[in-house]
Amino acid sequence: MDALAEKYGLEKIKTIGDAYMVVSGAPIPRSDHAEAMAYFALEMMEAMKEFRSISTGEEIQLRIGIHSGEVVAGVIGKKKFAYDLWGDAVNTASRMESHGEAGKIHVSEEFMRALSLSSPTSPMSLHFQERGDMDIKGKGMMKTYFLEAKQ
Repeated sequence: MDALAEKYGLEKIKTIGDAYMVVSGAPIPRSDHAEAMAYFALEMMEAMKEFRSISTGEEIQLRIGIHSGEVVAGVIGKKKFAYDLWGDAVNTASRMESHGEAGKIHVSEEFMRALSLSSPTSPMSLHFQERGDMDIKGKGMMKTYFLEAKQ
């Protein structure tokens, strides 16, 4: 995952248990932040197909959540420094993941809009399957989508 993050110019923030937090467009803003994140997520899903559970032999399924929005970023700590992000956009991305489904990339309507605004031509290879309005914990009703590569 770290190699894919580097390939797409994304910043790994941290791992939390089995979660992997990455940001696009911070600390250095970029106009194609949504496009880079979309292709990173799709390639990460594809890469995980090579791995199997040691105990069951089953394919390992990822559940990915993506959102676009403003965040606050900074370095915390006095002895062991860590770069971290805070804000509603971080919480919303986390909710996209937790309300998602195994093997799918669950995205907010804001992310879909950011992708179409930042790169009007490249999303031609992407497809958004509408999931409809969902009651997202702490957010209320939100229109969400599954991001897929066009076949």
